[in-house]
Amino acid sequence: MHQQTETTLHRSVVRENPYQPHMARIVRVYNMVADNYLFTLRFVDEQIAGTFTHRPGQFIMLSLPGTGEAPISISSSPSRPGVLELCVRRVGRVTNALYRCRTNDLVAIRGPYGNGFPMEELMGKNVLLVAGGLGIAPLRSLLWYAIDNRGRFENITVMYGARTPQDMLFRDELVSLVGRTDLTCLLTVDEDPGGDWKGHIGLLPQLFDYLAIRPERTCAAVCGPPVVYRFILKRLLDLGFTKDRILMSLERRMRCGVGKCGHCSVGYKYTCIHGPIFTYWDAINLPEMI
Repeated sequence: MHQQTETTLHRSVVRENPYQPHMARIVRVYNMVADNYLFTLRFVDEQIAGTFTHRPGQFIMLSLPGTGEAPISISSSPSRPGVLELCVRRVGRVTNALYRCRTNDLVAIRGPYGNGFPMEELMGKNVLLVAGGLGIAPLRSLLWYAIDNRGRFENITVMYGARTPQDMLFRDELVSLVGRTDLTCLLTVDEDPGGDWKGHIGLLPQLFDYLAIRPERTCAAVCGPPVVYRFILKRLLDLGFTKDRILMSLERRMRCGVGKCGHCSVGYKYTCIHGPIFTYWDAINLPEMI
């Protein structure tokens, strides 16, 4: 089992100059679904490769020479060091350039940035992960950290929904979790055009009907498009979750990563510093956040 001390978990590798990028080599490119690739990277500097760590929920700034820079959530767990996994959707100039890269090409990375999930608060409690669509990308880091450190958490439950089976990210990986006895994994699709999906068919909130949740002992981590927050947050509140036990991974278009440019400000908070993980209390005080 992969283990990691809390001291290691809190350590950051952002150097004295937080703007300094470090070169990383692409060691694998995996086409999961249309316009959603999983890139596996390793720092060229072996010392950085061996010491880089992050909190689940944090992000990095990835750049390609002559193209620009973009924030990308870290999909791999800090309990599996040595490489970084980034689930990237092709949406703009930087990601289009990244999609033209091949194995052994170099990219530049700054970070990690953001506050990540409060792991010390989650340990010893039930953890409920609820994701829709691309929202599984940042939650995957938390999921595998919890699995690799299984003895530090009580019940682990995953709920994930996609439009169709063909749109499901990390499909084989998640399906392999369905049969495990040390956690609960519920997967659903809105529709099954091919007729070969063996899981649930229906909207993501319907998966709550298959669970018996103790909200006083559970912390929920939620990520997805706006419609996911609209219905999932209401369901969690109806179940009795307190607002400080609902954690959301939110994104804004971040440029500097260190709170200097103001591009990702929401009210009096900066997503790159105070987020991207926020509690529901934050969303109430800053309604424009979602």
